[in-house]
Amino acid sequence: MEAQYSYLPIESTGFFSKIAVEYVQQHEGLSPFYQHSVSIEGIQAAIQARQQTINHRQLLYDVLVEQSAGLSLTTLQQNNLQAILSENTFTITTAHQPNIFTGPLYFIYKIIHAIQLADYLKVQLPQYHFIPFYYMGSEDADLDELGTITIDGKQLTWQTKQTGAVGRMKVDQSFLQLIEEIKGQIDVLPHGKQLSTLFANAYTLGKTIQQATLELVHTLFANFGLLILIPDNARLKKVFEPVIIKELSEQFSHQAVEATIREMQQHYPIQTQGRTINLFYLMDTYRERIECENNVFVVKKAGLQFSKEAILEELQQHPERFSGNVILRGLFQETVLPNIVFIGGGGELAYWLELKRVFESAGVPYPMLLLRNSFVLIQERQLEIWRSLQFSVEDLFKPVLHLQNEYAKRHSDYSLSLNDEIAQIRAIYALISAHAAKADSALTTHVQVLQHRAIEKIEQLEKKMARAERRKYATDMQRIANIKTQLFPNNNLQERVENFSVLYGKHGPELFHHIYAASKSFGQQMGIIAMS
Repeated sequence: MEAQYSYLPIESTGFFSKIAVEYVQQHEGLSPFYQHSVSIEGIQAAIQARQQTINHRQLLYDVLVEQSAGLSLTTLQQNNLQAILSENTFTITTAHQPNIFTGPLYFIYKIIHAIQLADYLKVQLPQYHFIPFYYMGSEDADLDELGTITIDGKQLTWQTKQTGAVGRMKVDQSFLQLIEEIKGQIDVLPHGKQLSTLFANAYTLGKTIQQATLELVHTLFANFGLLILIPDNARLKKVFEPVIIKELSEQFSHQAVEATIREMQQHYPIQTQGRTINLFYLMDTYRERIECENNVFVVKKAGLQFSKEAILEELQQHPERFSGNVILRGLFQETVLPNIVFIGGGGELAYWLELKRVFESAGVPYPMLLLRNSFVLIQERQLEIWRSLQFSVEDLFKPVLHLQNEYAKRHSDYSLSLNDEIAQIRAIYALISAHAAKADSALTTHVQVLQHRAIEKIEQLEKKMARAERRKYATDMQRIANIKTQLFPNNNLQERVENFSVLYGKHGPELFHHIYAASKSFGQQMGIIAMS
């Protein structure tokens, strides 16, 4: 199956924040907030920094072996797992919560970007070994976000009364009903039954969401050598204990972030302010903030109180009960992985750019930050229709009404623009204003009001002319609207709304190979993939 690939700078799409665009452009104003440039030289610098710190390779290996028990590892995965123990091995990591059925398409894009970059770096720097990693944010408790997916425009929501970290929740009967609904949507597609079977095998009654997600993602990406880590693990958190002690004793991360925010907010919106203590207390049914009041540590919603000595004892006995929020999550990730690159979306990069001082305070190497690849997936037939309407791929990102008006203007027998006439009206009113001013200078304001009303009426007429012309081309107007709706649901990027299920049902595993082929190592561009 052939595919066509084309690319646009992200700033031309209108869907990326100022900070994301300027990071991609390596804007000088952002340089104080990151460590390594997006380049091979940046990779080498990140490796050098990582080599100068303690890496918990044996522990990571042991936990990965334990978590992959019962899974059938490919030869590539086995080699990558064994390579963890080598001092010349480094990880290329992306992180994401365990959204049900993988959530939006960009979940897939992030992982494939990590895989493609690891393969690229093996060729560029053959003296090292690079492993693509998916680090699962399974302690996230936002079920409203993680428990909803959209498949071909239909929203499906997991109705469960479970609370706490989503990764620790268990597949129940209502979850199994979702699988049946998905089957009804995708089983009619060429590869639909293959995928719905993967879902059914991963999400079995009573299994935790984090385990089901691990099994599903493993099955989808085993042939690419991807390794997956569930960080909700007592042994992993044990090596993070010194940082947690520092946070409880000094509230160091808040101070570090606060200093950065003061500098950054002069030019960019702030992604997260953090809290005085950036830790949660985590149990199976809740994940609640730890706060300090009068030297007493409290978990208000759970009704718990600890003295400083008691909470440090709790940490020593139960490190798995302590969970970092967005300020400390990345620090934990970089503590347990020998990581050199973190791949994330625009929002993720925005909050990582606030964290450099946090890493410095904790003595943990700060990785290279890389904006994940983004794509619009379009059927070749759709692209043919689009081009027959005389639009380019760049035009895909323009508003529907703008495109329809442009089409009507191109095909109209007369000009739909009244700009020349409006210019003449302005000239006439300028003469009237000058004449009226001779009688009373205050009348110029009245003339300006009359001019504004006149031009407003003419602009309304212009819109009515365009609307009338659009009606002449109703079929083509509908084609434009249909393609835009399919590729930009709710006027958003396809990758931020749609799940991968329908596309996989149509194209099977080839879908991932096309995304891999279209992925740019350091490109940080918007890709358009046209598939038959």
